[in-house]
Amino acid sequence: MPRFGVTPNKEAELLRRMEACEIREEDLAESFIRGSGSGGQKVNKTASCVQLTHRPSGLEVKVQEARSQALNRFFARRRLCELMEEKVLGKKSPEALRQEKIRKQKKRRKRRVKGEG
Repeated sequence: MPRFGVTPNKEAELLRRMEACEIREEDLAESFIRGSGSGGQKVNKTASCVQLTHRPSGLEVKVQEARSQALNRFFARRRLCELMEEKVLGKKSPEALRQEKIRKQKKRRKRRVKGEG
């Protein structure tokens, strides 16, 4: 039974990623706070913003991407995994590799434009 309101594949991938980062549900302190910003009355009346704290590392994440609390729980866990990967892997983390790839692409484009002029 899905816990986060996403497809079973996405949920399974998140659980694998959490296991790889050594993040266990027992180590997480989860609280729900009232959101702010766009979304109108629904956002102002419900506590859909999720705040996650990973007790062993002290990392804290606050997410309010969606109006749904279940989706925000999913996004918060995914963001926590990203932060743990950055902390442990450093320059070899998936996010760092993605940013480096973009940097190289921009450098190539800039060189190409300079050569044409």
